[in-house]
Amino acid sequence: MEKVPAMEKVTIYHNPRCSKSRQVLKLLQERGCQVEIIEYLKSPPSAEELAAFCRRLGLQPLELMRCKEQLFSEMGLAEDDARSNQDWLQIMADNPILIERPIVVHDQQVALGRPPERVLKIL
Repeated sequence: MEKVPAMEKVTIYHNPRCSKSRQVLKLLQERGCQVEIIEYLKSPPSAEELAAFCRRLGLQPLELMRCKEQLFSEMGLAEDDARSNQDWLQIMADNPILIERPIVVHDQQVALGRPPERVLKIL
């Protein structure tokens, strides 16, 4: 198992109740990463931060959203809504449970940990 140099800091936007998020955190720790854990439900990223994640991931904001989350339908949202990217980003910033997880940031690179091994490409 390849170790990341000890000085390398990795940030995970983490939900401890999510099995994929826990798997990614374990994967990072097993590789010796210095992990900064941000529980994004308690400290959500801003719409601007989410926009930066989307740019680095090459995704549209709606692709970073958990559309099957109950709150999505409770809010009357639909994937074909005529909303701007900024609107979707603000919805996620205001309702972080709708953000797909986990998001891992390392050296200005971003990976979505689904599947968990996907984060290895940025280490």
